[in-house]
Amino acid sequence: MHESEMWNLWHGCHRKSEGCRHCYVFRRDMQHGIDSEIIRKTAAYDLPLRRNRQGGYKVPPGTIMWTCFTSDFFIEEADEWRDDVWGMMRRRSDLNFVIATKRPERIKSCLPADWGEGYANVAVCCTMENQRRADERLPLMREAPLLHKSVICEPLLERITFRGKLDAWCEHVTVGGESGPAARMCDYDWVLDIRRQCVDAGVSFHFKQTGAVFRKDGLVYRIPRSEQSEQARCAGVNYHAE
Repeated sequence: MHESEMWNLWHGCHRKSEGCRHCYVFRRDMQHGIDSEIIRKTAAYDLPLRRNRQGGYKVPPGTIMWTCFTSDFFIEEADEWRDDVWGMMRRRSDLNFVIATKRPERIKSCLPADWGEGYANVAVCCTMENQRRADERLPLMREAPLLHKSVICEPLLERITFRGKLDAWCEHVTVGGESGPAARMCDYDWVLDIRRQCVDAGVSFHFKQTGAVFRKDGLVYRIPRSEQSEQARCAGVNYHAE
């Protein structure tokens, strides 16, 4: 099993859609008096290229780098930095970079000149939290020139149908509820419905976590943060497509 590491190379964002209402980044920044609307490089900006005392890379080959999870990789303010970052990813072809975005409409215009069909070590996941955003973003992701792409329905805010447009282009769908003190409800029926669509389309499915307010069989449960992932795992509904 590969090691994983978080690489938040810039910080700050602008709320983009309904799933952003209770964003954990804004919530945490507010607690520390930080303006989340200011986009800035972080101290970890060049993390993949850092060396240890022996001259080797601090981040070992094979590591999964969860990239830019306190911002959006394709946010406009980062346009001046992104080519430099693509260069780091190209140089560290021995790492696997995972990027989540709510801005698939910007992907094509933000790719490097040598991208071609994509870098083999870069995967992009697009968030689609409700039907409106699925209808808007799914076609953009289908058309995006990416070797590895997937869908995240988190926080899942309502029942979503992919209208038969989910197929082999998507490597997997991840589903999860909303956490935090103001979390909106996630219904288990919505989770199972997405799973059914994934199975029908031959796409892998992962139920990541229940969220804080979870409805199952008509009953609403309030689930502590520490138990949300475990409760999802115990449901036993993950599906691995062959």
